[in-house]
Amino acid sequence: MARDKPEAAAEAEAAPELSYREQLEFLNPIAQPLASRKLTRKLLKCIRKATKHKQIRRGVKEVQKFINKGEKGITVLAGDTLPIDVYCHIPIMCEDRSLPYAYVPSKTDLGIAAGSKRPTCVILIKPHEEYQEAYDECLEEVSALPLPL
Repeated sequence: MARDKPEAAAEAEAAPELSYREQLEFLNPIAQPLASRKLTRKLLKCIRKATKHKQIRRGVKEVQKFINKGEKGITVLAGDTLPIDVYCHIPIMCEDRSLPYAYVPSKTDLGIAAGSKRPTCVILIKPHEEYQEAYDECLEEVSALPLPL
């Protein structure tokens, strides 16, 4: 039994990542507005930069707390989180406070971009002068996405 665990871990690491199109099969019904493939890449890149400068909030509890405190930024949610009850209130909070938000297909990719080994379902990217250009580009594109009715 103990021998099986390292082999299973090696197989999991060797398994190819799912493509953007394959990840779309696991989306929740509430995952709107969904970032395009190009915007998803930009958001994940911006998250990586923000992580280096410790300018992100990660996880439902932390993001919710700082949205309530009035912190500004871009909220990025994972579209494959189940059950949806865990975080379905976050988009409403964002709309009430005029914060832009978008869904990306994978919580695993979101966690990796945030420098964590664990998947995460919500991240708030705060603005910072070190990556302001990338942040502004993401902000513009996320703000242009149509909000669900």
